[in-house]
Amino acid sequence: MNRRYVHALALGLDPAWRHLPAAERRRTADAFAEAVDADPEVVTVTYSMIGLQAGADLLVWRLAGSLDELELAAARTLRSGLGRWLTVRESFLGLIGDSQYVARPTSQEQSLFEGERSRYLIVYPFTKSADWYLLSREVRQGSMNEHMRVGRAYPQVRQLLAYSFGLDDQDFVVAYETDDLPAFGALVRDLRATEGRRSTVRDTPILTAIHRPIGEILELLGAGEASLESDSDAPAVLAETAGATR
Repeated sequence: MNRRYVHALALGLDPAWRHLPAAERRRTADAFAEAVDADPEVVTVTYSMIGLQAGADLLVWRLAGSLDELELAAARTLRSGLGRWLTVRESFLGLIGDSQYVARPTSQEQSLFEGERSRYLIVYPFTKSADWYLLSREVRQGSMNEHMRVGRAYPQVRQLLAYSFGLDDQDFVVAYETDDLPAFGALVRDLRATEGRRSTVRDTPILTAIHRPIGEILELLGAGEASLESDSDAPAVLAETAGATR
């Protein structure tokens, strides 16, 4: 079997970066953008989370043939340019494999690195209870059949499930991709009314991100903006503003 590893890496930007001179912001942003896509063996897709999740601004979603490749890609990203101003806020690792509950996967399942990207990616860690794993195979299969029936009623939402047993804190990394967030919200509501919900221990934090090329994200972060007033100019600017309001 061709094993593939996925990595969801949520990064938060130090606000001090926005106060650097414009030329320095541009230089560090360009170096970072080059590093993000430097390894052709690693599939990298970038998403913006600016203002959507406290402390996180950028989601890097990667697929590789080994954990080593993901580590090298992350290291290169974090040491290059803007990467030095970023902090890891969340990191989820998983291994894509054949599901024991799905006999014939559809195009709706495990296709998040193929074809055109949808506008939104939702990714989160997921853990089942010990009681779930102690149920018989038949009972678990019945519960998962109900889960899959609900999911297939929403064909505009694609799903990827990666196994994290022994690789990370959670049991799975769950990711959904869609252009229709209201439909995704309805799907989640319907799934929470299924029998399998009783066995859920953890399914947060939920990271919702918008697909954007890395260059576009960097512009939104401020890579192309004019320089902010320097600290030495701030008192004068405040005084002028105060005088105008008297």
